[in-house]
Amino acid sequence: MEMNLGEPVSGPSGAIPSRAISSKAMPLGAMPLGAMPSGAVPSGTARTITVLGCTGSVGTQTIELLASQPDAFRVRALVAGRNAKLLAEQAVALRAELAVVADPAAYAALRDALAGTGIEAAGGPAAVIQAAEMDADWTMAAITGAAGLAPTLAAIRRGACVGLANKEALVCAGDVMLRAVAMAGATLLPVDSEHNAIFQSLADGNRGAVEKIVLTASGGPFRTASLDDMAAATPEAALKHPVWSMGAKISIDSATMMNKGLELIEAARLFGLDEAAIEVLVHPQSVIHGMVYFHDGSVMAQLGSPDMRIPIAHTLAWPQRMETLSRRLDLAAVSRLEFAEPDLIRFPALRIAREALQAGGGAPTILNAANEVAVEAFLQRRIGFLDIAGTVDQVLQRLGTPKADSLDEVIGLDSLGRRTAQAIIPAIAA
Repeated sequence: MEMNLGEPVSGPSGAIPSRAISSKAMPLGAMPLGAMPSGAVPSGTARTITVLGCTGSVGTQTIELLASQPDAFRVRALVAGRNAKLLAEQAVALRAELAVVADPAAYAALRDALAGTGIEAAGGPAAVIQAAEMDADWTMAAITGAAGLAPTLAAIRRGACVGLANKEALVCAGDVMLRAVAMAGATLLPVDSEHNAIFQSLADGNRGAVEKIVLTASGGPFRTASLDDMAAATPEAALKHPVWSMGAKISIDSATMMNKGLELIEAARLFGLDEAAIEVLVHPQSVIHGMVYFHDGSVMAQLGSPDMRIPIAHTLAWPQRMETLSRRLDLAAVSRLEFAEPDLIRFPALRIAREALQAGGGAPTILNAANEVAVEAFLQRRIGFLDIAGTVDQVLQRLGTPKADSLDEVIGLDSLGRRTAQAIIPAIAA
């Protein structure tokens, strides 16, 4: 059964009929959370929440929103990587039931910090999965990189409503994740500002009238830099994003425009669109986050200040809305909005990602794995800035387009892509 793009898809117990996932499917969702009264969101019974990746950039902003309406949300579990101190502070502030640190070495510090609070502490990868499997109305999936795949899948498989901030999980295991969404009757709500903008712009559900979508990109810190300047760029320079406040990995991805390449692949998965129907425009003001072109000539766009709390709040309160302290957009103050085609010579990562999407199979998995290794090597000053895209390109050329139809195949390709990148980097660095 075909459903309209932008309309949640429901599993057996939901109010909206289900349909099979196909290349044209829009797998954003299932099982609506039900109508909520107007006013503070949600009202009445508190919505139960789990945050996977609570100490990162998206995670801390999610925590801020939860703390702003303490009576509206009840936190079941918070999961962090290794920052036991911040995790404990968040758990105490939000009166969480469980706090989990993925790094077993950080467990003792977490346990000691939570002693006497009544909050359960746990550590290690198995505990992360158990936290994701806990019953909760809404789960934030914000663990960066491929490490977030298993816990995100665990949340999906229990039929959760998942705010998806981990684009890498959908990039490297798109088919696997979308099958899990369909089978479990889960709901995926896009947290990335660009995909959230498309989701909001498709609110009328008129999928058949869509000609194309446009994802916008700020252009990052090197938007106007020469190739020579980019070749000499340091990690410090690449981390200085002119608009957004983000973590290290996503900041480097933004500087190379690989972030937009990953978002291109994610958009194809989320909205069931062919690669040719997804465009990217550089928009340095970061006011328009995404646009949908319809075949009657209309264009729907979502605008807002460049503040991740806005899309996070949209998914956290969906299908209603909640108040935020985000700065309100003042178009008169902005004065002008600029747009340009991306320069694929200076930013080849976008071309490489588009080619991986076209190739299909395991190419996006390999792309993501190689990129994570290359970004880390750059941050460690082992390779140059332009070598990041070069490393990814070489790995893709070497490994081709193997299958990625199962989780085991995805995990195997992810490992192979990482090993291949690690083997290539010494020669690039020489």
